[in-house]
Amino acid sequence: MKEGNPMSNEANERHIADDPSLWWKQAVVYQVYPRSFKDTTGSGLGDIAGVAQQIPYLKRLGVDAIWLSPFYPSQLADGGYDVDDYRNVDPKLGTMDDFDHLTKTAHAAGIKIVVDIVPNHSSNQHEWFKAALAAGPGSPERDRYIFRDGKGPNGDEPPTNWIASFGGSAWTRVPDGQWYLHMFTVEQPDWNWKNPDVRADFIKTLHFWLDHGADGFRVDVAHGLAKDLDRDDLDDFKIIGGEMHCADGTHPLYDRNEVHDIYREWRKVFNEYNPPAFAVAEAWVPRSINTGMPRPKNSAKCSTSNFAKKDWIRNDMHLAIEEGIAAAERSGSTSTWVMSNHDIPRHVSRYGLPQVPAAAHHQLAKDWLLRNGTSYHEDRELGTKRARAAILMELALPGSAYIYQGEELGLPEVADIPWDELEDPTAFNRVRDQIEKGRDGCRVPLPWKAGTPTFGFSPATKHEGAGVDASQAGDPCEKPHLPQPQWFADYAVDREDTDSGSMLNLYRKALGLRHEWMTADTTLTWLDCDRSSGKPDGAEGHTGGIIAFRRANGWASVTNFGAEPAELPAGDILLVSGPLTDDGRLPQDTTAWIALGLTGPHQPQFAFNNQDKGAHHEPQHHTNRRHRGDARHGNIAGGLRRQQRRFQQGPRVFHEQQGRGRGPVQGTGQHVHQEDRRAGGHPDRSRRHIRCHHEV
Repeated sequence: MKEGNPMSNEANERHIADDPSLWWKQAVVYQVYPRSFKDTTGSGLGDIAGVAQQIPYLKRLGVDAIWLSPFYPSQLADGGYDVDDYRNVDPKLGTMDDFDHLTKTAHAAGIKIVVDIVPNHSSNQHEWFKAALAAGPGSPERDRYIFRDGKGPNGDEPPTNWIASFGGSAWTRVPDGQWYLHMFTVEQPDWNWKNPDVRADFIKTLHFWLDHGADGFRVDVAHGLAKDLDRDDLDDFKIIGGEMHCADGTHPLYDRNEVHDIYREWRKVFNEYNPPAFAVAEAWVPRSINTGMPRPKNSAKCSTSNFAKKDWIRNDMHLAIEEGIAAAERSGSTSTWVMSNHDIPRHVSRYGLPQVPAAAHHQLAKDWLLRNGTSYHEDRELGTKRARAAILMELALPGSAYIYQGEELGLPEVADIPWDELEDPTAFNRVRDQIEKGRDGCRVPLPWKAGTPTFGFSPATKHEGAGVDASQAGDPCEKPHLPQPQWFADYAVDREDTDSGSMLNLYRKALGLRHEWMTADTTLTWLDCDRSSGKPDGAEGHTGGIIAFRRANGWASVTNFGAEPAELPAGDILLVSGPLTDDGRLPQDTTAWIALGLTGPHQPQFAFNNQDKGAHHEPQHHTNRRHRGDARHGNIAGGLRRQQRRFQQGPRVFHEQQGRGRGPVQGTGQHVHQEDRRAGGHPDRSRRHIRCHHEV
């Protein structure tokens, strides 16, 4: 992926404006972890119908697309990423009719559907793996997976010394003596992508979901499909750790050039649809490699999610932005920004813990989780303040942004789940002679309504449907599959909905403004005030300073990481993440959006948010130079809820979309409602980009 000339920003702007199929270049994508989103039947598991039920919530939030984590039939050895059947819905989560209803409901609301596909491995319950075990060594069935003879006199030693990502040997022996490769759990045997049956079956799977209304795919472990195990130096390489990549693409497992041959085949499928489908790849590759990966010729998109790896340190965050922008420029594409997902501790908690860089990202947070949240002090108020500042900084950047479910509520990590209630395989495997508690703390079912036993995640009684048969109807609902702490009530959607200063309403306001102010021109210019403080006045004594940039239309974002309140550039304040000082300066851990110069029809309206919710407010215009006193919020003190209540006590400037009648699709020129795209079996053909998303 190192050939081709970068697309200029002018060309980027032209293509985005002229081609609605390029909606993804600056989209906001909301990740749904289905089992923990919304339960409609009382089974204790979220279901597909629950996602459809909450489309109005997501439309009001302002997202452009939904990424559905795996919902296939699965034994849940790895949260659904162990797939029994790639072309069906897990009966515990619903039916294909439920999926079809979801796509129609989402499309009617202007929201795209992204399906998570898992091509590196299947479940050991997949019919092809069962056939491979039954057929024996040397059979065509066994060639679909990676089987090898063992080492030693009797072949009783694994073929390599590799440790799997979740711990333990990466090889498991079967009764006839051979070993199969599994880079993750023993229940997840790796596919052999040199086998034509495997390639053909995944093409069939792509068509299946696209024909059922999906708009594209998130590709799990996208960099790991092509493997070279016919060499003598395999023990010199690792599956996990810093040694797992080679800058020249010669690692036997990861980021090999041959993987792009697979995606060229997929691209042909995507181009059969109108508008063409797309893919975004999870690719764990280092910066030195992934900046060279995209090929405009092959329509690959380079993106970054380095925010998800970074501590709240000004210079580290600045570097993540620089790297993401540089990679996009070299690839002729746009960046992708992520702070949290289903695999990492939630960033409200990460930002509330001591900001101490380590050899491996999130090492301190994982140690904190291992000890049930007792090893370090979690300052949730501070973590929330930083998370509010971070989302405004992120959403102002050019490129797409990914939001993980519950992030918009400001949910912290649930650190004290009892060990006997954990589900994540990470918790039950050795990793480098240590135990990790795993990823369940960010997968706890969402709180929708305070004052109910499951905070509105499940109905009070069971209803026939996903995971519930007719004989159980009317019985009390099951407990959520992961326990919800009582403090979840403070973060319930119904409470945050009526709190004008809540995280939820901050996200709504920010996404509304982003849709109005996002420009097709993806250039970014650093402001004069963008600089390091040169002093140890940031988090934990790290160097503080300002991150400040503007977009082509004069929309600017300023974030203060230092202890000294910062002067804001002259202009109109659009939105702030927290209160300004009495004299209108920007405090530490706070972000302000500013219109440095209003252009054309993009003249926002403003209102105070200290009025009763639902009351009509006449728009009022404020500038941070003439009316700084009007932007004060009052002091933050004494916990999250008090912080949010005090936001209401002082006037606060925010964008109010009055009478626009516009969801996340209409008015942006970047969203297309899709119906039957292959009518009569004669698909329309047009160009489409595969984008390579480097995320954690």
